[in-house]
Amino acid sequence: MVSGDRPFVIIGERINPTGRKVLAAEMKEGKMDRVRSDAIAQAAAGAHMLDVNAGIPALDEAALLVAAIKAVMEACDAPICIDSSIIEALEAGLSAYEGKALVNSVTAEEERMERIFPLVKKHGAAVIGMANDETGISMVPEERLALARRIIDRAADYGIPQEDIIIDPIAMTVAADPTCGVITLETMRLIRDQLGNNMTCGASNVSFGLPDRATVNAAFLPLAMHAGLTCAITNPLVPEVRRAVLAGDLLLGHDEYAMKWIASFRAEVAAAALDKSAGG
Repeated sequence: MVSGDRPFVIIGERINPTGRKVLAAEMKEGKMDRVRSDAIAQAAAGAHMLDVNAGIPALDEAALLVAAIKAVMEACDAPICIDSSIIEALEAGLSAYEGKALVNSVTAEEERMERIFPLVKKHGAAVIGMANDETGISMVPEERLALARRIIDRAADYGIPQEDIIIDPIAMTVAADPTCGVITLETMRLIRDQLGNNMTCGASNVSFGLPDRATVNAAFLPLAMHAGLTCAITNPLVPEVRRAVLAGDLLLGHDEYAMKWIASFRAEVAAAALDKSAGG
């Protein structure tokens, strides 16, 4: 599904209570209607996979994550990226999910790898490997590359094949440091050329703290795609982001005869005409 030779994969980021007060309040009460509607809307907008996060402080995250995963499975057929920093929640989520999950995520910290890799292997999952360790996030691309290689090598010790490791080269906000973007892009190129792994990142991170974030995110994605990024956790409901990915696929030769680009354009024109007709 994810490959540098295939169209870019969007992992929908919306099912996450962090920063979404209404969603968090509903999930606390055990209501999963918004989780279902978010899943359907993201899939309809072009998300190929859905990230599911249930991290709400002081609640049983494992039980909440299982409920959210089941709600998403009821709502649509999109594969799920199980997103938690709690080992017990990951184990519960993997046990509840029907299909090959993507685990978000493991770092190059030995303790984290020792705890997460057995779960990944047991459930036949894939995993996102973040290029940082207990010392933090390096601002040297070669050091991030070395951490990515460490994750791949340790995963192999547990019988997890390289194709099941999706490396996160780590996108950071350019508002805090103007070099963050170019460092991440160089890291991507190194990983692509020396390791050949699929890569993902939290694409929206680059614009944190800035006005007009959608434009910054949309500009970042084709640059990252050209550098080797094969999927991203982002919001497909943002038109600029969705169009940027489609345009990137077109320009990189992953949209034969511009069929997807033309179909998307026609769908948007038809939707706009329908809205105008309904409003008139």
